[in-house]
Amino acid sequence: INYVDRSVFGVLESTLKESIGWTATEFGDINAQFNLAYAIGFLFAGWFIDRVGTRFGYSIFLIVWSLAAAAHAFARNGAEFAAARFALGIGESGNFPAAIKTIAEWFPQKERAFATGIFNGGSNIGAIVAPAVVPFIALRYGWQWAFIATGLAGLVWVFFWWPLYRSPREHKRLSASELAYIESDPPDPPVKIRRLRLLPFRQTWAFAIGKFLTDAIWWFYVFWFGKFMNEQFGVNLKTIGPPMITVFLLADVGSIFGGWQSSWMLRRGWSVNAARKWAMLTCALCVVPVVAAPLVKGSYLLPGGFSLEAKWIAVLLIGLAAAAHQGFSANLFTLTSDMFPRYAVGSVVGIGGFAGAMGGYLMNRGAGRLKDMTGNYFAMFAIAASAYFLALLIIHLLVPKLQPVEIAKPDTTRA
Repeated sequence: INYVDRSVFGVLESTLKESIGWTATEFGDINAQFNLAYAIGFLFAGWFIDRVGTRFGYSIFLIVWSLAAAAHAFARNGAEFAAARFALGIGESGNFPAAIKTIAEWFPQKERAFATGIFNGGSNIGAIVAPAVVPFIALRYGWQWAFIATGLAGLVWVFFWWPLYRSPREHKRLSASELAYIESDPPDPPVKIRRLRLLPFRQTWAFAIGKFLTDAIWWFYVFWFGKFMNEQFGVNLKTIGPPMITVFLLADVGSIFGGWQSSWMLRRGWSVNAARKWAMLTCALCVVPVVAAPLVKGSYLLPGGFSLEAKWIAVLLIGLAAAAHQGFSANLFTLTSDMFPRYAVGSVVGIGGFAGAMGGYLMNRGAGRLKDMTGNYFAMFAIAASAYFLALLIIHLLVPKLQPVEIAKPDTTRA
């Protein structure tokens, strides 16, 4: 639901451009409001959920983003769409902190990675569902109802979440043996780390810069893919579904492969440093061909006498790049647990999430201006093709060897 709601705007862009009318710069600025709010939300979402509890906190964020998603239906100009996108970003910023906390409450440590992989896979499914469902609703009932219907889906989910969810100790249907299994890990030390204490570490900056540079590209794919396909190949609301579904299906595959590759290397005796960085280098290399996406034209003859339209060449190039991004991202996230003690990982991820959202903010604002200045998309795809090499180079220069950092624990009594 989270990814469906954020993807609707991109799916409907060609229709909205005709109804509302905006330049590429204005479109970029509207999307940038989502990223700005998402970044701001990262600064307090985790704190708020820790303070009020997962059940209540998640409900609040879900209601806010659902109402914001539906509010797009009542926007009549760019400023009103920007306000709706900003509200959506604030609401959606609570999704992943709440989901991670839910996993931590309900699963022992040995099962958390798999459980996280399942719910994270759901986000990409949302990006696949949106282009499959939204055009049908918009063409049959109007684009306003596409926003209303997807927004209401979140409110429906609240009616399941609120009565069903309890923490393990409060759940009446949980047996004593199940509770003991869930709580079988040694308790986490009662330590709280202020984020400012993590800023002097090179490892923090390596992760944050990596997120800043590469998340910007992911947001470009999420928000600009529909507009690019419409302007470059004439793909419209009726035909956007299969191309967009293909890109995000490939992204799902890439996420699994990227994590598998470094794990496979570790099982073969590679060091953590070599396995993670070689896996990220492989992903960076797979992104490079995306630079050709805005250059392909006509159709291409393949071996066996088959021909492939240029638009599908572009889709496959962007799909490969999206898959490589997810693989790169899987290894980038894992660096935090490679370098930081468990009690500091959440704070480091929060810093990186803020940096990544700000990268998306600047990318959206810059992409619109570059498009209006140059009249084409080449500059954005050239940036996308090189961003991962730059990110990996900076990570390697800041952290030549992945070694755990030592953080002096604060006074736990005061914490």
